[in-house]
Amino acid sequence: MVSSTVDHMVAVTVFLAATLLFIGLFNQTIQTAVIYQRHRAISTKASDLLDNMLLTPGIPIDWGQNDDLPTGFGLQDPEFTQYKISSFSLMRLNSASGTAVYYPKTGMTYSNITIGTKNFLLVSETSALNYTTALDLLGIRNQYGFQLSFNPIITVSIIEEQAEDPLRLRIEAYGTGFPLAHARVTYCLISVSLGGSHPDYIVDYGTAVTAEDGSVTLEFADIQSSTSTYSIIAYVHAGGLLGVGYHERVSMEEQYVIPLIDDISEGRVLIAHSFDIEYDDPPNAEVKYNATLVYLTEDFNLREMPLENAYGHVNSGEGFPYEVINIPTDTPGILIITYKKSTVEGGLVMMPWGISSLAFPVVFGGDPSIREWVATDIRQIMVGGVTYQAKIALWDLEGYQVVD
Repeated sequence: MVSSTVDHMVAVTVFLAATLLFIGLFNQTIQTAVIYQRHRAISTKASDLLDNMLLTPGIPIDWGQNDDLPTGFGLQDPEFTQYKISSFSLMRLNSASGTAVYYPKTGMTYSNITIGTKNFLLVSETSALNYTTALDLLGIRNQYGFQLSFNPIITVSIIEEQAEDPLRLRIEAYGTGFPLAHARVTYCLISVSLGGSHPDYIVDYGTAVTAEDGSVTLEFADIQSSTSTYSIIAYVHAGGLLGVGYHERVSMEEQYVIPLIDDISEGRVLIAHSFDIEYDDPPNAEVKYNATLVYLTEDFNLREMPLENAYGHVNSGEGFPYEVINIPTDTPGILIITYKKSTVEGGLVMMPWGISSLAFPVVFGGDPSIREWVATDIRQIMVGGVTYQAKIALWDLEGYQVVD
């Protein structure tokens, strides 16, 4: 009798233990299935959001070319269809990759994309569209977070092989892991002269073709000194793809001018002295400048556009105002500003008027690195003729994980 009772108790205990184990395993399986479905839903949402942003121009359709806040968020170029993106809408996105710049003489903060040391894109906070506003316009605030990134597909690097007599430059073009052989290169060399009252420049245009390894070497006999100031912009195009590269050499690093986009709709650009931004109590100093705008024509050549008030000078320190120039076009281009302190000290800076002109990368949105699970999707797009890859990272703000 006692033996059968013990057997019964052991059987009941084993049954209860097996039941509890089964419930635990079943609970984990259900949780995993639920999480899988949620992740799949986020992935679908990421794809839908990316297409919605890239295939609609927003409201109003020309919001990228003025300073008013849009009532609908979209990045498509209103003059085109498919995955062709507005260069100016991208320019208005508040950058998540650079540290914002404060300019005391206007009391304003500027969204910052700086490539290298002398290539700037600084857009005033009144013109830039911030991440929170974009979430509201998309109707996903407090539900999802996202990050958009736009990166050129073609990488164009320019290397100085010989500094003088003649200047020798090697241009290398790569796609996604492979060199672009037999690609056409259109280039613009800007040689800066510091001898006059204001800096002047000479522009040398030309074309070339890359070799099997995706490179081509150019020589410029007019550059006869290792201290000569110059900049080169090269467009590489092959098989419907277009990429941009640039390189500059300056003879004065300490003082220079910085362009600040104050008003996109009016094309208003402020010319600031670098000391006013880099120092809390800047010393008095003067830099003279000369500004010009170049743009890419349909046949992939660069053309100059004259600007009013192109010549001027800026002083750093209290009591000296900034200077102003206006860009009279909504065609993407490159603002090139040569500057000088003396006949032997000077340089140049470049600013894209429209993201595509210098193929600046753009990062907009939140930080996905701290999230438990992030869905991504990509598209190949065109921005002002330049080939980019658009990528979205999307995450659920609620967050789910399996509980053991």
